[in-house]
Amino acid sequence: MLKTADYDYVLPPELIAQHPTRERDESRLLVVHRGSGRMEHRTFKQVTEYLKGGDVLVLNNSRVIPARLRGKNLQTGGAFELLLLEETKVNNWWVMLRPGKRARTGTRIALLEPGGQHRQIIATVAEVNAEGHRRVEFSGTPDIQRELDRIGEVPLPPYIDRAAAGAQEQDRQRYQTVYAEPGGSVAAPTAGLHFTAALLEQIRAAGVHVGFITLHVGLGTFAPVKSDTPAGHVMHEERYELSEHTAELINCARRENRRVIAVGTTSVRVLESAARAGVAEGSPVRVFPQTGRTRIFIYPPYRFQIVDGLLTNFHLPRSTLLMLVSALGAPGETHGRDLILSAYAEAIRERYRFYSYGDAMLIL
Repeated sequence: MLKTADYDYVLPPELIAQHPTRERDESRLLVVHRGSGRMEHRTFKQVTEYLKGGDVLVLNNSRVIPARLRGKNLQTGGAFELLLLEETKVNNWWVMLRPGKRARTGTRIALLEPGGQHRQIIATVAEVNAEGHRRVEFSGTPDIQRELDRIGEVPLPPYIDRAAAGAQEQDRQRYQTVYAEPGGSVAAPTAGLHFTAALLEQIRAAGVHVGFITLHVGLGTFAPVKSDTPAGHVMHEERYELSEHTAELINCARRENRRVIAVGTTSVRVLESAARAGVAEGSPVRVFPQTGRTRIFIYPPYRFQIVDGLLTNFHLPRSTLLMLVSALGAPGETHGRDLILSAYAEAIRERYRFYSYGDAMLIL
C-alpha cells in the first residue's frame, strides 16, 4: 500500500511561478505518453497537435470570486482577514477568519474599503464549526456578493507572494479562465488558465467537442494529506453541476469509443462522480445531467469510468491533486505514481514553472 510520503518531492522555491506568462498559451507543456513513458517538451498552444476530431474536451467554467476581505474589530480595532468559503443564503456565509482566536461568536467586524476606510458593512460571527470556520452574517448591504468586485481581493494561494496588501489588477484578469461564468470558486481551476478564446476556437475547428462542467473550487484544494496513508484522509466537499449538453457529449463519445479528455482535476472529479452516481452495477457506463456535492477522492489504484486523458498543472507534494494525477498515470494500478514523479523530476530538470501560474502537463 502506498503511503502519503510516497507522493513527496523536493521543488526548488524559485520554480514556484509568482506571475503568469505574458500570454496565456505561451506557457510550456510537458506531454506524457503512458504507454511508452515517452515525454515531449512543447508550448501550450501546440496542444492542438495531440487532440483529434471526435475527442471531447471537458473544462470547468466556475468563476473565481474576489473572496478575500479585510476588516477590523468594531470593539478593539484589531485587524481581520476573511476568506469567503460558501454561501448558505444571501448575506450568510461560511468563512475562514484570521486570527481565528479573536473571532468568537458575536464578534462584529467592519469591512474595509481598498483605501483602508470602512463603510457600514458589518460581518457578525454567528457560529463556529468543528473545522474552525465561522458562519458570518453580513449587514449594511442587500447582498455582499454585489460588493465583492469593489472591496474584495483575488484569493491567491499562499505560495504566491504579493508585497501589496491588495491584489494586483493583473491577477483579477489572469487568475480567471477566459470562459469563466458562474461565480463560486475561491481558487482557480488552474489547468484552464492556459486557454485563449482563439485557441479554443482552433480546437473546435479541428472537430474536437468542447463541453463545460461547473465545480466551485473550495479551500480544501490546497489542503495537504496529513494521514499516513491516502485512505485515512477525509476529502473536502465541493458543489458541482453537469449539464445535459455535456452529459450527451460524453455518453456519445463512450458509445463510439472516442476519447474524453479532462481539463483539470476538478473536471475529473465531476465526471467520475457523475459516473458513480448514475450507473447501476454491471450496466454500460453513462452520465446523467445533475447537480450535487462530491467528496470523491481519487488515488491509485483507482479505475476510471469516464476520463481517458488529462490536461493539468503541476501540483503540491502530498496533495490530493498529485494523487489523482498519479492514479491516471496507470489506471487501476499503483505504479502510475512512478511515472508521474518521473515526469515531475523531468520538469524540474528542465526548469518548468510550478503550481497555479505555472506550466502544464498533458497525460495521454
